[in-house]
Amino acid sequence: MPPHPSDPKPDPANAPASAPAPARSEPSAGGKQSPALRAGVRFDLTTMRLFAATAELGNITHASGRLHLVPAAASRRIRELEEQLGLPLFVRLPHGMALTDAGRAMLAHARSLLHAVERMQDDAAAFLHGERGIVRVAACTSAVLQFLPSDIAACAALHPDIRIDLQEMNSERVIQAVRRGVADLGVYEPSVGSVRLPTHAYRADRLCAVALRSHPLAARAAAGVTIEMLLDHDLIGLTEGASVSITLARLAEAAGRALRMRIRVGSFDSMAAMIAGGFGIGLMPEAVARQIAAAEQFVHLPIDGEWAARRFVLCHQPRDSLALAAEPVIASLIGAPLAPG
Repeated sequence: MPPHPSDPKPDPANAPASAPAPARSEPSAGGKQSPALRAGVRFDLTTMRLFAATAELGNITHASGRLHLVPAAASRRIRELEEQLGLPLFVRLPHGMALTDAGRAMLAHARSLLHAVERMQDDAAAFLHGERGIVRVAACTSAVLQFLPSDIAACAALHPDIRIDLQEMNSERVIQAVRRGVADLGVYEPSVGSVRLPTHAYRADRLCAVALRSHPLAARAAAGVTIEMLLDHDLIGLTEGASVSITLARLAEAAGRALRMRIRVGSFDSMAAMIAGGFGIGLMPEAVARQIAAAEQFVHLPIDGEWAARRFVLCHQPRDSLALAAEPVIASLIGAPLAPG
């Protein structure tokens, strides 16, 4: 495909990769081949970045500006991508563009491709600096606060030639990051659902409640509180997708009770600030709760019930796609070598 006159100067790293059409293609269920199968699909990184940016911004002019492309050339790239795939990726609106169902499906592939290229560049840079590679870890907030600092430090001492990049996010996003290949491994709380990835037991903790000393439940500091007691009061939750929020919602539904959670925050520090402001009770890991409750204004409330006992799980990429540098990191974190296969 000839370059567009208005495109930026070609980058060798952006050279198109062509997938040749097979000599004999099986017909589709309807007896016809798709245009993509007939012509062969040609992708380049600039077009993939443009597609992802347009999906994110909802506007091709803004997306072309981000990539320093002329808008007309950007529009032509998107149109040609749709023609090659034989699918409409966007619905053209009066003031923007919205993904079609097919576009949303293709966006996941485009992002995976771009993440893979970014990782290849990062790993190449790591090898140039004498490192064995980079291992990307996604972890939920509770694991980051309680376990991973010391565990990663111990791993780094054993494997100083491996760089470990850690990103904190909620448990749902941890699973998504590993599934999409953005992270090599993730640590999450399994109440969010199944992952369909290799998993290993990691650590355990227990949830506790923190309230102001002036709160009606503060007198229960020695005896503890039950879920029924907690549901009688305003609660401060973490953002949706956090395992604590998911657990509370399920418990309230099972009890046939409304969940009084009018404030959601992104961290336990923010939760402590909301508790101090008198907005309700916060639930957090016991180790974190004890630190916060050390301040005179707070009280630490043990929670009665098996649901407050939590375990954390480590998941990772399948072995056939797992980076070699990730294996010793996983073995260090779970305290055992990975089984072969």
